[in-house]
Amino acid sequence: MSPPGRPKGEYRRAQHEGASLSNSPDLVAHCLELLGCLGPTRAKRMFSGHGIYADDLFVALIIADQLYLKADADSRPLFERAGCQPFNYTRKDGARAVMSYWTAPDDAMESPALMQPWARLAMTSALRAANSKRPATPRKAAAKARATPPAKPRAKRAG
Repeated sequence: MSPPGRPKGEYRRAQHEGASLSNSPDLVAHCLELLGCLGPTRAKRMFSGHGIYADDLFVALIIADQLYLKADADSRPLFERAGCQPFNYTRKDGARAVMSYWTAPDDAMESPALMQPWARLAMTSALRAANSKRPATPRKAAAKARATPPAKPRAKRAG
C-alpha cells in the first residue's frame, strides 16, 4: 500500500542514495493513515520535515521523505533486529547527533496492519518519555517563587 505513484521501498532508497527530498504531501498523508491505529493523528510542519502526533504525544518524524518512529532503551533492540536505522544528523560543530527515532521496517510502510506493532512501540516509548518528565510549572509562578525571599519566623508575643 505505497502512496500513489511511489514504488515499494522508494523512500528508503532515495534517502540512502543521498537524494535531497522534501516531504511529499502524499507521504505525510500515507504516514498518518499508517499510524491511524494510535487514534487521531496529526502532522505539524517543523524544521525541514514534519512531526507526527497521536493524542498530543510526539510519536514520529518525517524527514527527507523518511518516516522515523519514536524509540527508547526498551524498544531500540527491536528496531535494531529489524534492520532499522536511527535518525542522525551533523551538528554545526561537525559532531554526529543520533536521536531516539528509528526508521520503520520496509514492509511496515506497506499497510496499517503491518505498521501496527511498530506504531504501538512508538506510542509506548512516547508515553514513557512523557511520564518521566517533571510536571511543568507556570513560568510566572516559578519566577515569583524564586524572587520571593523566604519568610522570617514570627517572634512570639509575651502575654
